[in-house]
Amino acid sequence: MSDVTLETDAPPQKEEKSGGTSTFSRVAKYSLVRLVMLFITVVIGVYLTILIANMGGYVDEIRRGAIREMVSVGIFADQSPEIKGLSAAEKTKLINERVALQEKRLGLDQPFVLRSVGFLTSALTLNLGQAELMISDAGSKTVRLILLERLPATLVLWGLANLLLFFLSLFIALALSRRYGSRADRAIIAMTPTSAAPAWFYGLFLILIFAAIFTVLPFGGLVDAPPPENPVQYALSLGKHLILPVSAILISAVFLNAYNWRTFFLIYSSEDYVEMAKAKGLTAKDIERRYVLRPTLPTIITQFALLLITLWTGAIILETVFNWPGLGRALYRAIGLYDTPVIVGSTVIYAYLLAITVFLLDFIYALVDPRVKVGGGRRPQ
Repeated sequence: MSDVTLETDAPPQKEEKSGGTSTFSRVAKYSLVRLVMLFITVVIGVYLTILIANMGGYVDEIRRGAIREMVSVGIFADQSPEIKGLSAAEKTKLINERVALQEKRLGLDQPFVLRSVGFLTSALTLNLGQAELMISDAGSKTVRLILLERLPATLVLWGLANLLLFFLSLFIALALSRRYGSRADRAIIAMTPTSAAPAWFYGLFLILIFAAIFTVLPFGGLVDAPPPENPVQYALSLGKHLILPVSAILISAVFLNAYNWRTFFLIYSSEDYVEMAKAKGLTAKDIERRYVLRPTLPTIITQFALLLITLWTGAIILETVFNWPGLGRALYRAIGLYDTPVIVGSTVIYAYLLAITVFLLDFIYALVDPRVKVGGGRRPQ
């Protein structure tokens, strides 16, 4: 639990003599404890990912079987005189030797427990290593390069979609809070259950309507094939391919987000201090900015911060439906291929980003909300 508390309105009594030093010590201690707890959380999360990705070691048996099958097929299909002249026992011995060599190269000759600890150490130090089966478009098996190669496509899609979703939901919510009970307000409430369906579900219908029936938009992909060489034409092609996936994301979430924030704004707009501000003659914009938006800033900032770090992961099913060459689709392929390094690499980076964001949010709350104090404890009564 976060050690962020609300200050009381009671007047403080005698302050400590070394107030500045005491505050610094309290904040430093709080920061250290939070960092340690978040690091422990990251360690547990990454190790659980390693266990799940390997199915507790069962994937090793699958990989050993695949290696033996590949080696056996290669030897029995080899028509060279050296291999063809071997007896069945000699071929079996050769197969075992080559299988052992491949298992040693992949580290499968060691117990899974030891290798899982090695995976954990490498992941926590961001030494993501080499992929087992996947390769980048440039032909590299380095996990870092595989992820970085697909990161721009994910950032373009989810950065645009989530920023549009954030600001569109915010403006709609503010408009609805000003017109509580109107037809538009009731319409948004009626449309809120549509957010129960994920974005890829709406994506399938959009593809069917606009790509298959009316053929006005592409089925998927990043750009047209072959990719345009002219930068302007490339940008236009990219924009055309973004329309359907971005629309699917907006349709799946905008009504629920607008409804949630509209409810927050209505709660704060009915407070006594808002009525007092109205009695003083403040304009509606000043009241909205100072007395409605300000108290909801922590919630808005939290959603915006979590939105930014989710850009790293993309969405597995949505990117697969639209054939979008991003991180979500890469993770889908890695799961299908049991490529543990790629799965762990993607997860550990997301875990670090999430931990850093949660750590910084505590301090941001103290800046945007004067009632919040970092480091625990209440002011002396």
